[in-house]
Amino acid sequence: MITRNLVAALGAAQLVLWGVTYYLVGVLGDAMAADLGWSRTAVHGGFALALVVMGLASAPVGRAVDRLGGARIMTAGSLLAALGCAGLAATAGPISYLAAWACLGLAMRMTLYEAAFAALVRIGGGAARPAISQITLLGGLASTVFWPIGATLADVFGWRGAALGYALFALATVPIHRAIPDTRAIDRPAEGAAAPAPRAATPRDFRIAALLYGTGVTVTSFLAAGLSAHMIGMIAGLGLAAGLAVWLSTLRGIGQSAARLAEVLLGARTDPLRLGTLAAALLPLGFMVGLLGGVAPLAAAVFALAYGAGNGLLTIVRGTQPLVLFDPRTYGALVGRLMTASFFVSAVAPVAYAAVIDAYGAAAALIASAVLGCIGLACSAAMLVRFGRTD
Repeated sequence: MITRNLVAALGAAQLVLWGVTYYLVGVLGDAMAADLGWSRTAVHGGFALALVVMGLASAPVGRAVDRLGGARIMTAGSLLAALGCAGLAATAGPISYLAAWACLGLAMRMTLYEAAFAALVRIGGGAARPAISQITLLGGLASTVFWPIGATLADVFGWRGAALGYALFALATVPIHRAIPDTRAIDRPAEGAAAPAPRAATPRDFRIAALLYGTGVTVTSFLAAGLSAHMIGMIAGLGLAAGLAVWLSTLRGIGQSAARLAEVLLGARTDPLRLGTLAAALLPLGFMVGLLGGVAPLAAAVFALAYGAGNGLLTIVRGTQPLVLFDPRTYGALVGRLMTASFFVSAVAPVAYAAVIDAYGAAAALIASAVLGCIGLACSAAMLVRFGRTD
């Protein structure tokens, strides 16, 4: 059974683990480059490697959660996250640096949303939708909380000290993950309660739904990876002071959690496919407004909030759409397989964004992001047209 305490604890763990892994390079990357004497592209190459490892591990980890449950897999992931952060703190050269990021990549796949969603679906089946939304509330504040924490720790202890501090934060999530129930409610449906038939029931519909879902997730994951690493630099590149850029970037997290809170309070009856289309529309809109950030800081704030809100909702529908499109009994394995490409493509994002920003500037990166956002919107709209509820 999914309890309120479990949801609250997993939400807190998500906040910590997103903050100390996925968002690490966004706040510590420049300090790493300066200290190690490497280019920005080389530093972000470590994060790219982590995303490749996530892709390689995606399907096996999904199957493992289905089979073994969330407690074992996510606890091991917390330990690996701590080891990876400590490894970064001890970096002596490229090999140790990349090894630490490879460790973090595996840890992220074993602890972040996809693993948590699969653990909840294993416990609650199709009834896990509210819990999926709720655990993202705190997770959405990860950048808002940990970018300032990371910047402060780096100012006081240097980036290595900050990374070591992150390792301690990761260890604090071990007891939370150990407490995840080892139950499998989806094997014991309530008597007399027939589960809704998957909307992509025929082989042809399954292929279409898988293609649209996988493509949309890949595009939005690419954007998320690029902006997680470069949002601060992009806003600063528009002409704003570095300190102001840090604080404006934290609005992304506020937008994420505010949109997710609205979904929890008001969206329980909203079709996940309709919600996904609305969320996808916010991304290109936010990017285009962001182009005015250099002359109007308010526009940069709107960009951060709009992107955060859209990305926050898309994270939820990434977990809930498979519940209505496909059979939830194979949720972990299927979603892990469909998301594999997104991790590989996302691995290119930090380096690609760094190259575009260095060569053409932040405005060009925003325009390219808007184009990608439109592709994601098209996929969401196509799913809504073909598989949306008609009642």
